[in-house]
Amino acid sequence: MIEFDWAGLLPGGLAPWTALLLLALSAVTSFISAAFGLGGGMVLLAVMATLMPAAALVPVHGVVQIGSNLARATVMARHIHWPAVLQLSLGGVAGASIGGLIAVRLPDWLLFLAVGSFVLWSAWGKVPMARGRALLLLGGGASGFLTMFTGGTGPLVAAVIRTLKLDRMAHVGTQAGSMVLQHGLKIGVFGLLGFNYAPYLPLVAGMMATGILGTLVGRRLLHGMGDGRFSYAVSILLTLLGLRLLWMAAANLLQSG
Repeated sequence: MIEFDWAGLLPGGLAPWTALLLLALSAVTSFISAAFGLGGGMVLLAVMATLMPAAALVPVHGVVQIGSNLARATVMARHIHWPAVLQLSLGGVAGASIGGLIAVRLPDWLLFLAVGSFVLWSAWGKVPMARGRALLLLGGGASGFLTMFTGGTGPLVAAVIRTLKLDRMAHVGTQAGSMVLQHGLKIGVFGLLGFNYAPYLPLVAGMMATGILGTLVGRRLLHGMGDGRFSYAVSILLTLLGLRLLWMAAANLLQSG
């Protein structure tokens, strides 16, 4: 019998079953984001945080998400509100640059705490409504800064874009375009700061491929599926995962102390 050499394709310490779970999860979470505009990236981030080394969580999640968002932005390109994307991205450059200088110094327990808290906020929190170019620039700066710590700031970007009162297709497309540039900034900053992406490339390539499939299916259902109950279910799932991450933060802090 020929045995497949998983060791050459997976980063150290990552079991084959974990890789398969991540591949399937990438498809499911991309479907969620394409069908409902947000939620998928946070679910993926929360699960990855329980399976991967803390130091690799945010940069690797960013590479996977740029593939998912690029696919979504491509199929919805004609709906994207480009001025909003540009303004969010300008703010994101400054925010990501500042956040990157701090994020690499965070201990594991603090990263788990930040991610867990943000997961819970994304499930139940609300951003005060406002309008205008200043809000887009500030929202881009805040999300660019936070993405260096928490990885998935889609809910914050969605809240800012919602103030533009775009239709559903334009909202989802504009958010996808904004997140492509934001994740791209994050990937670049972590690369400049010395993170080695090479061991994760085969896994990331597989997750991007399954994520594209999930995006295509979700895009087909964007018009036809009601999202009330499903959005509530996603909030419950994010709550459970967020509490799990807070428990991991507490356990890690106690262990380190």
